[in-house]
Amino acid sequence: MPLVSTAELVSTATAEHRAVAAFNVITLEHAEAIAAGAETAGAPAILQISENAVRFHGGRLAAIAAATAAVARASTAPLALHLDHVVSTGLLHEAAGAGFGSVMFDASKLPYEENVRATAEAVRWGHGHGIWIEAELGRVGGKEGEAPLDAHAPGVRTDPAEAAAYAAATGVDALAVAVGSAHAMTERTASLDHALIARLREAVPVPLVLHGSSGVPDDEIRAAVAAGMAKINVGTALNTAFTGSVREFLAGDGRTVDPRRYLAPARDAMAGTVAAFLGLLRP
Repeated sequence: MPLVSTAELVSTATAEHRAVAAFNVITLEHAEAIAAGAETAGAPAILQISENAVRFHGGRLAAIAAATAAVARASTAPLALHLDHVVSTGLLHEAAGAGFGSVMFDASKLPYEENVRATAEAVRWGHGHGIWIEAELGRVGGKEGEAPLDAHAPGVRTDPAEAAAYAAATGVDALAVAVGSAHAMTERTASLDHALIARLREAVPVPLVLHGSSGVPDDEIRAAVAAGMAKINVGTALNTAFTGSVREFLAGDGRTVDPRRYLAPARDAMAGTVAAFLGLLRP
């Protein structure tokens, strides 16, 4: 079916007091697994490509974007295409021509005033090109190349009053907030601040996004959605399923050289992970 916009999926989820999941694409198998998992679950999903993934593909967005969009269009599930954690304005400006309906522009490492200025400019450009813009306030640590960041350290979590002012000053369409999760967690042990999520939901007039959801237990995700999260980002959990499957296959077969033999079960493992996360978000 035709691509659905992230804006449509998130606005519908928000109106229905639920959330939509967004899954990170690194390889073609990731995209195929996300589509298959969404079809199994009978649920919409967002396929998102990060700037780190673009860097993995030699800094060239077009090929992985075109392949991901083709997989999404061939699916029977409602799927959107999102460009994630963009820090480069050059990459941001490639989004419109590459088929993306939304971008997460990440200026969260900058001081507050610089974050506001950079994000407001990204929003002006995005809205001028029909692109929905997500941003981040607070620090959701754990991204590749970053020093470890304690999700519970003072000053890390998003302040509701500051978030409300930030949304007003930048005009963003959605806001990723720091409430206790972290990127790249391989164990689901994160403890979220659900009271803070509720205060943010009350203060901020745009949908809230939870990054680092791979490390969040099922009951914590359900509670976060109930408290007001509208978009749930999942990346590492797919890589854990993929790598675990490949490792298990190769440990039991030292002769195979055809990658299809181990990529197929790895893709299936990721699809199962996608379906499981989507099942958590059913009303």
